[in-house]
Amino acid sequence: MSDKKKILEINDLTIHYMTIDGTVRAVEDLNLSLNVGETLGLVGETGAGKTTSVKAIMQLLPHPPAKVLSGEILFKGEDILKKTKREMRSIRGEKISMIFQDPMSSLNPVMTVSKQIEETIKLHNPKKSKKQIKEMADAMLETVGIKAERSTDYPHQFSGGMKQRVVIAIALACNPELIIADEPTTALDVTIQAQVLELMKKLREMHQTSMIMITHDLGVVADICDQVAIMYSGEVVEHGNRKHIFHNGLHPYTKGLFNCIPNLYEDERRLRPIKGLAPEAYNRIEGCRFHPRCPSAMEICVKENPLTIEVEPGHTVKCHLYKEGMSFGE
Repeated sequence: MSDKKKILEINDLTIHYMTIDGTVRAVEDLNLSLNVGETLGLVGETGAGKTTSVKAIMQLLPHPPAKVLSGEILFKGEDILKKTKREMRSIRGEKISMIFQDPMSSLNPVMTVSKQIEETIKLHNPKKSKKQIKEMADAMLETVGIKAERSTDYPHQFSGGMKQRVVIAIALACNPELIIADEPTTALDVTIQAQVLELMKKLREMHQTSMIMITHDLGVVADICDQVAIMYSGEVVEHGNRKHIFHNGLHPYTKGLFNCIPNLYEDERRLRPIKGLAPEAYNRIEGCRFHPRCPSAMEICVKENPLTIEVEPGHTVKCHLYKEGMSFGE
């Protein structure tokens, strides 16, 4: 395993939503870790549990209906789940920040963009003067590529890509150690998406910030992530560095995701989508959760949920096709 210093460790995390329609098993026995200065990509279909997992890190889960049944989330060795609301207010924004999916709903329409950045700075730097806070906010706007003279503009005066830059400026205002980005480019067109990703890469390197990137887009993962975790129905089915996943992905679900991408070097008339649909979160599937859609399903898959095994250093997979000690080529 890597000897790099870990900034985040999630151990055996289980989260359910208790609703009038039944229990939603959103996350089951989640285990993840993130090294200082690296980016972890969380990949999976809608409903896989990605956003629930990161909201638990920020303590932003709605209680009720959400309930953390077990596990721990260690940020720099301290369990976030044991923090009080007051302690979490001092952590959010200063040590851990989140960039949400839709900049339209992330910004306050009746506040200037500068005031929204200043709000975050003031909360964590109460001793700074108004002038100092304003200067810091203007500098943050310049950092994300927006001229300081636009600081008195309102969100509706910006394009979608510029709004997302403002959201990034708010997230980075206090130079956090960990940034969580929940599909930050989904609402943007491809050209602006590339610009925002390039900006995030530059800022990450500049500030040596660790990052969790939630995305459906494997192209984004290839561009920005060091580690990749593939989630399916609340579980991590494969986890490894980018090279492991892209060149030697093992789990049938991982392979299925890559088969959905058009190959520029082959003449294919049709894409090869994964058959079927992800299971309803209310339904508990016995055995491996992917077996109803898996082309390699065996009898044991219907009866037993596989254990997570390490097939090579730093590369784990949760599948009955693989056993501890098997050797794999590059």
